[in-house]
Amino acid sequence: MNPSSGNNGQNPDRPAPKWDFLTNHAHVLLCVARDSGIRLRDIAANVGITERAAHRILSELIEDGYVLREREGRRNRYQVKAKLPLRHPLADGQEVGDLLRVFGPAPG
Repeated sequence: MNPSSGNNGQNPDRPAPKWDFLTNHAHVLLCVARDSGIRLRDIAANVGITERAAHRILSELIEDGYVLREREGRRNRYQVKAKLPLRHPLADGQEVGDLLRVFGPAPG
């Protein structure tokens, strides 16, 4: 994930795909899991969405308890709650941590 690339962390010479296997919520969650001090502008750039959309998605994840936010000076630090269940019925019995393990601690 390259924050300077607004193309979902992919090669900037290649056009962005028309669809993806993961939602923007999943992508935001992965960004936060990989970098607990990530800034909204970097989340937006990595996911390929606006800062406003990144803020809305992150706020929803915080509101629903999937991410904890802690103020540290002028910055925020985030913590993903890996033991919470994934929300879709097809993922019954699976936790957020299962998703994070599949996609690993990776770029960034």
